[in-house]
Amino acid sequence: METLQCQPDTTLAKVRHRTEADEQSGVACGMEPHAEDLAGDRAEPVAESATVPPASQSWLSKLGPGLITGAADDDPSGIATYSQAGAQFGFSLLWTMLLTFPLMAGIQIISARIGRVSGRGLATNIRRHCQPWLLYSIVVLLLVANTINIAADIAAMGDAVQLIAGGRPQWYALGFGLLSLALQVFIPYRRYVNILKWLTLALLAYVATALAVKVPWSQVLHATLVPHLSWQPEYLTAIVAVFGTTISPYLFFWQASQEVEELRADPTAEALKKAPEQVPQQYERIRLDTVVGMGFSNLVAFSIMLTTAVTLYAHGITDIESSAQAASALKPIAGEAAFLLFTLGIVGTGLLAIPVLAGSAAYAIAGTFKWTNSLELQFSAARKFYAIIIASTAAGVGIGFLPIDPMKALFWSAVVNGVIAVPVMVVMMLLASKPEVMGGLPISRRLKLLGWACTGVMALAVAAMFATMAK
Repeated sequence: METLQCQPDTTLAKVRHRTEADEQSGVACGMEPHAEDLAGDRAEPVAESATVPPASQSWLSKLGPGLITGAADDDPSGIATYSQAGAQFGFSLLWTMLLTFPLMAGIQIISARIGRVSGRGLATNIRRHCQPWLLYSIVVLLLVANTINIAADIAAMGDAVQLIAGGRPQWYALGFGLLSLALQVFIPYRRYVNILKWLTLALLAYVATALAVKVPWSQVLHATLVPHLSWQPEYLTAIVAVFGTTISPYLFFWQASQEVEELRADPTAEALKKAPEQVPQQYERIRLDTVVGMGFSNLVAFSIMLTTAVTLYAHGITDIESSAQAASALKPIAGEAAFLLFTLGIVGTGLLAIPVLAGSAAYAIAGTFKWTNSLELQFSAARKFYAIIIASTAAGVGIGFLPIDPMKALFWSAVVNGVIAVPVMVVMMLLASKPEVMGGLPISRRLKLLGWACTGVMALAVAAMFATMAK
């Protein structure tokens, strides 16, 4: 049975005066609070847009957690994966984007609903309703995979700047790591989320790159709508890589936690299981936000595969090991403009993805150990939460200075993500149907079918990955 939770304070004045010590000692409600229930101090008034009913907002203002999550999925390491797929197999893997889009949208809507309906992040819900060994295993593996992914992304950003400006890529990587930390630690959530929204525009560079090269659209349409299937190990490995890059566990933890952040940002809002009158508007917002975000993510991935297929694959360049290498190979074939767009896109997507990777790990660990956590809080009010963000980002930067092959590290990161993706998705599906978590708002039959289909497809991809590794 779920323990009784005290009602959150609804006035901004009360929220401002709640200190970390009060929360951790249970002074506010006379019992031990849960991390996701803590609003923490707010130094500034609630944003005006937060008090506007969702139905009266423009569709653009409704975009947030889903858009940022989808855009963060196309990080520099993801760009490398999509570039390799296009360079090695041409148009043959374009069909995967049509398959991953509904699956990705479905599972991310489920993670968003868990956060918004329960008022708690994914890690806290797992802690409250699952065995401790499962939670600890997932969170440790997530931290390891995210740190390696941060290292690969920061290294790719440094390499991208080196292509344009020269110099040592490690020092550029250090600068990007420090910039990312400064933005997360010193800028409140409501302002920071707007910065992340604008950074999603960097992904348009890849759509523009695809439009800047000559494309045989009739062949592209056929390859997209009529799947090309092959049992060659290299082809299966590429499919697994695309799925593993597109459907990643850190995205589940991030979007659920961002829905909780959105809940905290509006003093008139409550967890939906306690406020059924808000359900239609919030469900519509989550659906729009997530579908647009995942659609944008898949469009960008499609554009990257398309660009590298009509340039690199067509010219016999089939071995791409990094996003920077893909950008460099484009220059003599597609021209200076395509090269610059592709390169600058790596930097922009990296600045978007690093906070999501570090933040999702921090939310997961904080939820596991009942630490106060929120990007809206000042550092002094959530030291342990911010310490995880700092440590994972610093470790990622540090790996770039070590004699470690970043592509091999990224490969093992993909393996770890594959290991934890399926059990996390199974747990999410069970939580989303559990009355103790969702109250009277379990997910619909359609979402259940989509979520379990996504889980099954990911399980097959992971099995194929291990079968390929065993050969």
